Amino acid sequence: MPQPRYHTVIFVESKDDKSGIIHHVVGGLVTGMTYQRKSGLQPELSQNFYQKHLLGKVKASKYHTFETICAQQPAPHKQKKFNPNTMKTEPIKPNGAFYQPGETRVRLVKCTEWTEERAIPALQAAQILE
Repeated sequence: MPQPRYHTVIFVESKDDKSGIIHHVVGGLVTGMTYQRKSGLQPELSQNFYQKHLLGKVKASKYHTFETICAQQPAPHKQKKFNPNTMKTEPIKPNGAFYQPGETRVRLVKCTEWTEERAIPALQAAQILE
């Protein structure tokens, strides 16, 4: 049975009340995703909160660079569409073509992969996190 998936974000606490800015991708596998930053309350106050991990701190003087790096990471593109031949929504290749039976498929990229494999490594490589 598949493990549950949770929406994964990067939260930067910036206020005394523990609120801050959420950096994440939104959308879906059928529509594609886009990068978004928005204000957010303390994560633990959300009904959907699961867990958090401290990645480090960002100096106020480096925050603009932090935002730029997050925005530069490619958001997951459209990865599924409806196939009228099978009457199912199926994974597609980057060029939009359907996979043939037995053809190796690339792994689907969702918010967790964008956060853990693109955004965080880019921030670490730029030495933005302390």
